[in-house]
Amino acid sequence: MTSRRVVAFGGGHGLSASLRALRHCAPELDLDITAVVTVGDDGGSSGRLRAERGGLPPGDLRQALVALAGDHPATRRSAGLFQHRFAAATVGVHQLGEGGPGPAAIDGTGGPGGGGAASVDGLAGHAVGNLVICGLMELLGDPVAALEHAGAMLGTVGRVLPMSRQPVGIEARVRGVDPAAPDEVRTVRGQHQVAVTTGRVESLRLTPAAPAACAEALAAIGAADWLIFGPGSWYTSVLPHLLVPQLADAIVSSPARRLVTLNLAAEKETLGLSVADHLAALRWHLPELKVDLVLADALAVGDPEPVERAAESLGARLVLAPVAVVDGTPRHDPAALGAALVPVLGADR
Repeated sequence: MTSRRVVAFGGGHGLSASLRALRHCAPELDLDITAVVTVGDDGGSSGRLRAERGGLPPGDLRQALVALAGDHPATRRSAGLFQHRFAAATVGVHQLGEGGPGPAAIDGTGGPGGGGAASVDGLAGHAVGNLVICGLMELLGDPVAALEHAGAMLGTVGRVLPMSRQPVGIEARVRGVDPAAPDEVRTVRGQHQVAVTTGRVESLRLTPAAPAACAEALAAIGAADWLIFGPGSWYTSVLPHLLVPQLADAIVSSPARRLVTLNLAAEKETLGLSVADHLAALRWHLPELKVDLVLADALAVGDPEPVERAAESLGARLVLAPVAVVDGTPRHDPAALGAALVPVLGADR
């Protein structure tokens, strides 16, 4: 069987779901998987590391690596370690060792000595994998080399690449941020703030406006058989790839077929957007984009006609399949999504 080279774009939980689904397809279709990940995160552990240490925010990269981790018990344990998040801890004098600094010296509230416990918050909230990736990037001096090493640690079935070697900022023009001024348009800055905005996002941009694309990602796009977009946070995980000029040019000129996997429910950043509007946003931000197939869950789509028309405007055919988990929550089931992808990715042109 000829190997099919697949490049999946996104970030966070959406890309993770897509990669886990591709893992289900990989043995049957002999897939060569590359994940291209957004680098705009500025919240949580990633945001703290980005602000304090510089470099790429590691969280979305970590999730992609874990989604592709191998099945050997040791690598599964390592994947669990990468996902482990430190809770806030307290340390008492007896834990510090005789003659060591007292709790007051640790938390900066006074001189040495003293009894009781003190908060040690330096690690609280950080995922172990974020720290490992950050350390590897500092040690090796190159994020791609760092991700290759982390991938070897996890036995990944596939490769994880950043969309750019430099972190980016995300800004959106949002209408109705202030409920008292529903028609006012304001600029919302930062991926986290855009993701939780209560207004309607009207346009998106990156800072810097033209970051250099990761050269390895460009090569993967040029050699791909399939390019996959979504599911995921539309404005903060999917669309940013289309705003990197070199990536956009590579996506448009690639000989690969293109697949869009639609979300199961709107998130805060896409409240007010219909399923068809999600496809219109792709075309608005990259008018030259042509798509071959749009994959969606029938229950999430509802009336398929407007979605079919939106898909046709991109040159695509709509494929409906049951890809959600059975408990009714708006989450993709990796096995079901993988089963839906097999006949799609396996079809000849």
